[in-house]
Amino acid sequence: MENDKNMFFFRFEDLRIYNKALDYVSWVYNNTQLFPETNRLSLTNKFICAAQCIAINISEGSSRNKTQFIYYLKMAKSSIRECIVYTTIAEKLGFFGESNVEDSRNVLIEMTKMIGALIASLQRSERQGEKPEDEFDETPNPNLHSEIN
Repeated sequence: MENDKNMFFFRFEDLRIYNKALDYVSWVYNNTQLFPETNRLSLTNKFICAAQCIAINISEGSSRNKTQFIYYLKMAKSSIRECIVYTTIAEKLGFFGESNVEDSRNVLIEMTKMIGALIASLQRSERQGEKPEDEFDETPNPNLHSEIN
């Protein structure tokens, strides 16, 4: 790489929620490897896909206008709820112990709160007339990150 400025060219890569979502994807990959072989294809793949969709929706929405970004953030929250269901199914089937369930739920709750704070920040800036309907990738808004960091 030429310099560190290009390290996070895409603005979503600098968002804590995006990085938290990537960490959760890794956690899901690692912890679903404990599932019995017969359940890996069905439950594991769906769980991993739902976890990935959290980060994917954040990244996809960040290139849109504020209204659309909020929509994609809400889709990310839907994926979080899906992960809650998969966590509960894994627990009920005996694949997750109490600590796995607690770890998963705590991260998912934290991400829900972070996305909620980001949505509120976007809605406030939209009402105040900041950068109406601009894209988010190329021009960082320092106020956006300070509210969720």
